[in-house]
Amino acid sequence: MSNYILAVDDTPDNLFLVQLALEQEGHEVVLVDNGRAALSQIAKSPPDLIVLDVMMPGMDGYEVTRRIRSNPNLSFIPILLITAHEQPSVVRGLDEGADEFIRKPVRIDELQARVRSLLRLKQSIDQRENFVHCLTHDLRTPLVAANRMLKLIQKGVFGEVAEKVNESLETIHSSNDNLLDLLNNLLEVYCYDVGQKHLNFIEFDLTQLLEEIAAELTPLIDDKEIDLRLHWDKQTNLRGDRLELRRVLTNLISNGLKFTDSGSVEVRLQEKDNELILVVEDTGVGISPAEIQRIFERFRQGSNKRSGTGLGLHLCRQIIQAHNGTLEVNSQVNEGTCFTIHLPRHPEMNSSQNQEPEAEKLSVSYRNREYR
Repeated sequence: MSNYILAVDDTPDNLFLVQLALEQEGHEVVLVDNGRAALSQIAKSPPDLIVLDVMMPGMDGYEVTRRIRSNPNLSFIPILLITAHEQPSVVRGLDEGADEFIRKPVRIDELQARVRSLLRLKQSIDQRENFVHCLTHDLRTPLVAANRMLKLIQKGVFGEVAEKVNESLETIHSSNDNLLDLLNNLLEVYCYDVGQKHLNFIEFDLTQLLEEIAAELTPLIDDKEIDLRLHWDKQTNLRGDRLELRRVLTNLISNGLKFTDSGSVEVRLQEKDNELILVVEDTGVGISPAEIQRIFERFRQGSNKRSGTGLGLHLCRQIIQAHNGTLEVNSQVNEGTCFTIHLPRHPEMNSSQNQEPEAEKLSVSYRNREYR
């Protein structure tokens, strides 16, 4: 099977050797002689594998590797580094994201073998990605169809439905929704784990997003003696993926409401030292020291009977890290829990984006769907 391989080296003789060795294996080989040209070629047509020299003028192989690995829009591309140096060079290359290395002078048979090995790795990862997507799609489709059918039955399309039967149908519908949420979370976690999650960074009003989420979640406190309070001094814009950050904030606030029976859940937003700090603090049941150490691990369920699947907080941390931020937690049993998000002000934001008109200081409390 022919594969498209990009070879990058500033020495023509080295490029010729790589081309000769890989074309013997039946691969299509594209040659470029510098790092910037390599990145341009990858953006135009991502290869199946990259053979990359470490020592090049201008942009070396380490920097090319780092930029490839930091690009969320690229699927996994194996990188084979060619180096004339010893162990320290290899360690740095692997730390930057390279998958394999080979030392100069390059032996043709060794180069061919390492390329074959990396192509098998890519094939395995691609097959796994296809399997996960197909699996989640095939599982979600019948669940969605079942929910639509349940709604038709509940509406009486097929005849009158007894009250007890309708209650059972509602339970089934709710269970299906929970399973759909689990499948969606599994797929999202997997996409982040393998670097396949594509984020859409735009500038948006973070304060408006928080108000939307609070309004949506107020039904959760209809039967509780708790308040949901929002505090900030001014309208605050942020550059990030609005949908993914909505997922994080909804998860943290809804968790606070779920684990708090009395008192309050407070959301505070402030700017400090060119970063945004967002705090979600509740007066709920709290988290034990043993559990808090592993709270962000996947499938790590808490001991409380209201705990979920253990994917939500793991996914929240992945999303915040993808925004170059941090997510921290502090808690005391029976005293409450505080989650703190630190998000940087992105340098690509221009000066006008940092000069939004200051709005009236906002302090809003939601209780039983009322503003107070």
